[in-house]
Amino acid sequence: MISRAVSRRGFLGLLGGAGLAVTGCGGPGGLLTAETSGEVLTSALPLPRPFTVPLPVPATARPVRPGHYEVVQRAAKVEIIPGTPTEVWGYDGTFPGPTFDLRRGSRTVVRVRNELPVPTSTHLHGGVTPPDSDGYPTDLVVARGRGFRPAPGAHAHHDPAPWTLHAGARDYVYPLEQRAATLWYHDHRMDFTAPQVWRGLAGFLLVRDDEDDALPLPKGERDIPLMICDRAFEEDGSFRYPSVDPSLLVKPGVEDAYMEGVEGDVILVNGAPWPVLDVDAARYRLRLLNASNARRYRLALTPGGRFVQVGSDQGLLAAPVAHDTITMAPGERFDVVVDFSAHPVGAEVTLVNTLGTGPARDVMRFRVARRARDDSAVPQRLSRVEPPDRSAAVATRVFDFRRTGQGGGGSWTINGRPYRPGDSLARPRLGTTELWRFTGDFHHPVHVHLARFQVLARNGGPPAPADAGWKDTVDVRPYEVVDTLVRFEGYRGRYMMHCHNLEHEDMAMMADFEVV
Repeated sequence: MISRAVSRRGFLGLLGGAGLAVTGCGGPGGLLTAETSGEVLTSALPLPRPFTVPLPVPATARPVRPGHYEVVQRAAKVEIIPGTPTEVWGYDGTFPGPTFDLRRGSRTVVRVRNELPVPTSTHLHGGVTPPDSDGYPTDLVVARGRGFRPAPGAHAHHDPAPWTLHAGARDYVYPLEQRAATLWYHDHRMDFTAPQVWRGLAGFLLVRDDEDDALPLPKGERDIPLMICDRAFEEDGSFRYPSVDPSLLVKPGVEDAYMEGVEGDVILVNGAPWPVLDVDAARYRLRLLNASNARRYRLALTPGGRFVQVGSDQGLLAAPVAHDTITMAPGERFDVVVDFSAHPVGAEVTLVNTLGTGPARDVMRFRVARRARDDSAVPQRLSRVEPPDRSAAVATRVFDFRRTGQGGGGSWTINGRPYRPGDSLARPRLGTTELWRFTGDFHHPVHVHLARFQVLARNGGPPAPADAGWKDTVDVRPYEVVDTLVRFEGYRGRYMMHCHNLEHEDMAMMADFEVV
């Protein structure tokens, strides 16, 4: 056993110098197999009984004219915990923000207006987007009349940063020349992504196309995006978070504090605590998104049921894959079909998180309310997805995600370097494929902007069943080696990769690359 006098982070730090020689420690039964990836904040107010709040459905965004949308980032009071108001920072004042339901190839312009007391930068996660609309972390929208001055102590690891400021609003251009997929958008401000997403700045963007539409998968009200995240609440109902200044997440004299990441004790789905949804005894398509800052989920259905995965981060799989459980790291999406027809009317099926304890073990409940006609099906062939071919790689690069230093002086780095805007670690050519090998010392969900990739291998063996299809985020576990084939398509320019544990991201675990 590990002595309580040495924290898990400290233990990992001691192993840091050993590099890949300790890979075995992360194997089955090893010391580094713990699946949690953050420190839990406990709410200070009484929490509701699970499965008493109906599942909300976010509003669908409406264009102000063809191809043009406007959203306003603003504060608003909403009732998340029944009977208690919570101030959220939301797109159009809602949490989640409105869902953009768009077609492949329908060039879309989204004007984001900022009326918040903080700067923002909006990133379309999974979008094939021009670099000036990608939501680069120093490309900020500042509310009119507020100005911008970096907070004392923040940005110290990458000053002077090349800030670009937009007064009041800016337009983001999304060409959407990509396959149908479940994307999402969220704040991406440098050093403050975690607290600003925690307060509500996130929403869905769905891309649809003819190939997906032609399949007999569940549609309409049986096609449901589910944004799963965790939060904690103060006694007055406000969101509880360690600090508005990420530099204080590691407190002087306290080795770890929240450097691993922040988790809450309340599980929200589409912004509601442990909600319930009445369903037909039929198949449903559930678009699962882990929008938590740091929490990982291993989802299961009880008293029974399977997930039939039909899509990943970047759209349809070649063929369906059945899972008894699905492990999701922050930023990942799983498009699954669940068949409730095997359950009698009145039955209750609970979506649980087997990695969670106490209230964080429950996620939401489905109540089978009625019999209904169901003409949906899951075909054995979904899409043409070529299997990964190692020989297609024109270059191989290694990116090591690791904490350097100890205590309050430590930081999360890639290849030993904290983030510096404009300092590119790679220059891949447009239209090529490269082999990118990811390694790390902790749970690091690695997200690559612009590009899509296929998982080629884990620790030299085959990828996991949940790695199927085209992805933009991959779960890299402690002392694991994950090989991916990354395809660079769309645009030349500056993009980035980072850990999607948002506290790690805010503490400098990002890097630029330039597509040439």
